[in-house]
Amino acid sequence: MDNEKCELIELFGIHFERLYNVSPLGGRILATLVIDGCKSGLTFDELVEKMQASKSSVSTNLNLLLKTGKIEYFTLAGDRKKYFKAAPLSQRLKNYLTLVDGEKVLIEKLMNYRKKNISCVQEEINFQNMCAYKEHVLQVEQLLLSTINKFKSIEIENQIAK
Repeated sequence: MDNEKCELIELFGIHFERLYNVSPLGGRILATLVIDGCKSGLTFDELVEKMQASKSSVSTNLNLLLKTGKIEYFTLAGDRKKYFKAAPLSQRLKNYLTLVDGEKVLIEKLMNYRKKNISCVQEEINFQNMCAYKEHVLQVEQLLLSTINKFKSIEIENQIAK
């Protein structure tokens, strides 16, 4: 691999490690699939070789990334191998929507509780902050939905072009 690609994989690997709370190897696998596997996917053996890690470590991390929807695999007719790719951006962003939905439920519950039980100035301020935060979360949700729809249309166009 050239230096630029190695540096990108390392930077993205660290980013994914922090963002998704995965192991360093899991982050590097995802980074490799984003950077190197977007054309035709990478096989398990290719990933073992690129990661210079044990088969069991690569397998464990692939399974975690599959379960969390960060990657997916496909097979080719007549070929028993699995080819791994990063999940489409629209799918990865849907994971954020799940988090936003959970956040909305918690905010609503806290706001209802706070509204019924305000007993001091600090709780009133907290309630006002929660109202502003709820607005922010709703805006984030709309932005995510818009972005997901853009990515989906690009992904659909690219599927048709194949």
